[in-house]
Amino acid sequence: MTPTTLLDRGFIDRAVAAVRPHALGRVAELLGLSVRVTGLSAAVGDLLVVQGPGQVPLEVVASGPAGLVCLPLGETTGLRVGEPVETTGGPLRIRVGDSLRGRVLDGLGRPMDDGARLDHLPSVSVTHSPPSAMQRPRIDTQLGLGVRALDSLTAVGRGQRLGIMAGSGVGKSSLLSMVARGTEAEVSVIALVGERGREVREFLEDDLGPEGLARSVVIVATSDEPPVVRLRAALVATRIAEWFRDEGNHVVLMMDSLTRVAMAQREIGLSAGEPPATRGYPPSVFTLLPRLLERAGTAPGGSVTGLYTVLVEGDDLQDPVGDAARSILDGHVVLSRSLATAGHFPSIDVLESISRVANAVTEPEQKADAVRLRRLLAAHRSVRELVEIGAYVSGTDPDADDALALLPAINAFLRQGMDETTPAAETRRRLHELVNR
Repeated sequence: MTPTTLLDRGFIDRAVAAVRPHALGRVAELLGLSVRVTGLSAAVGDLLVVQGPGQVPLEVVASGPAGLVCLPLGETTGLRVGEPVETTGGPLRIRVGDSLRGRVLDGLGRPMDDGARLDHLPSVSVTHSPPSAMQRPRIDTQLGLGVRALDSLTAVGRGQRLGIMAGSGVGKSSLLSMVARGTEAEVSVIALVGERGREVREFLEDDLGPEGLARSVVIVATSDEPPVVRLRAALVATRIAEWFRDEGNHVVLMMDSLTRVAMAQREIGLSAGEPPATRGYPPSVFTLLPRLLERAGTAPGGSVTGLYTVLVEGDDLQDPVGDAARSILDGHVVLSRSLATAGHFPSIDVLESISRVANAVTEPEQKADAVRLRRLLAAHRSVRELVEIGAYVSGTDPDADDALALLPAINAFLRQGMDETTPAAETRRRLHELVNR
């Protein structure tokens, strides 16, 4: 037994911090969202702390001859030029451990609920490298999500990254809560980035519920938080998911929403002096997205399956963030406003949704059944207007005839209540029975 095993890890960290030399800088300028600090040497991404009222944390986002450009991770009211600033010696660190299940954390990884403190847990940096491309096991096993429309027609593999593309108010958060309750993964990590404060407790108590929360870690950064905190919430959630993966678990990481993460990076980039590019997004946004999304995936001991909602502007799937996300992710699910307004939930447009690993994770019979159901839905879509005006003649298209006959059963299969969970095996059985009537 080594001496360090006899000591509390937190005691060692505090002892090291106590003997570290304390270099102090000064707040030189407060301008908009940014704080300029002089007299300190720090790297981009390092955490600083203003030693004034409130102990305001700052993150270095740029460096130049005039000093360090920082963005605050807390309230800046009362902050003055000339106040002392101290470096923590590195980037933000968070506590990780199995006891995080069932906890609600803020964007910096600190508890927001009434649970126990996390000081006894080991700490890790939020920065982490993704697994090497040559060391990633291939995705070859389907991960059941408990949602029939996904498990049947958009099969998701362990370690896949999937985008959920939709406008506002069509059921993205509700779909994530269904997955959190019904997934076969051991752990769910849920990041609520830029959400309305009113909706957080509603999501936790109504959508997620005690059963879903017990197997989940929830990270919350509401829309009123500083942009650095909203961005850090995404990195904190990803790092926690990676820790569980490294412990041998299969994890589902759900982020709502990737668009608000990009918007937070846009605020940070513009405050640091970057030029605006595509629709006001600076280049750093399109550098951030692949670096963040590539951290999910398979590893030798476990997997992180990433589900990222993308809030598309005006239901336009070609907006910059949505287009960039689709080019990086391993598939996408499109939520339809017309289905939502018709009361069809989950409002998944299965014909516009695709999983790039479906062929690798499904059996030939399931694959054939999914293709058959897609053909029926496509045939119905092609003749729907003719049917509505009474101009369609039965017998013109055999697939359309079958689709019209099976449409009530198809809709019953694709619709699912919020509290209803269907195991993947049962979904495959019901799909086979549906298309072989």
